[in-house]
Amino acid sequence: MRSLTKKAFPQPSIRRLPGYLRLLRQFREEGWDRISCTRIASELDLDSTQVRKDLSLTGIAGKPRIGYDLESLIAAIESFLTWDKTTDAFLVGAGSLGRALIGYENFGNFGLRIIAAFDVSDNRIGVPIHGRPVYHLREMPRLASELGVTLGILTVPAGAAEEAAAVMVESGLLGIWNFAPAKLDLPASVAVENVELVSSFAVLALDLAKRHEQRAGAAERNPRTAGVQ
Repeated sequence: MRSLTKKAFPQPSIRRLPGYLRLLRQFREEGWDRISCTRIASELDLDSTQVRKDLSLTGIAGKPRIGYDLESLIAAIESFLTWDKTTDAFLVGAGSLGRALIGYENFGNFGLRIIAAFDVSDNRIGVPIHGRPVYHLREMPRLASELGVTLGILTVPAGAAEEAAAVMVESGLLGIWNFAPAKLDLPASVAVENVELVSSFAVLALDLAKRHEQRAGAAERNPRTAGVQ
């Protein structure tokens, strides 16, 4: 696989690769052994030229009129995304969202393994979540050093995010997957990916409102067929 600097990564392409991988794994389960960009594009409602460009990031190339060897393409995407090896992670914030993420078994398909959680609440510390231990946050620097963990998942309330993130940086973590509704001011040496749950819902809510208006308008124009699908 070719070596690319972080600056060279086209983020839209990177965000599409997991979708390709899910589709390709589905094709594998159905017994396929080869796949074309045209078929991938058709399934995902994309342009085949864009699909070919995205897949080229992995260093693999398809053959004209033949396409890609399915197993090789899956392996190339997994390797490019580093999902072909397991990455251990710590989770900070053992509340409802944190518990849900720890219990999400499909993370294993992406090479992610949450091995421990951290919190500052006495009623959560020492109570395992899906078999993972829950420690006090102050234990993170020691455990990160002992276990070699460099990835953290942040699921605390906004008011606690900055302090918790500071402990994660102090512990030597190099990447933070931030589910907290807060902007983190961190050193440039730490990679941060913010998950904007509320922003995503805002887009959905407005789209939903628009569709309600369209349905209401249709009902006014034709009351007899309103609500009929």
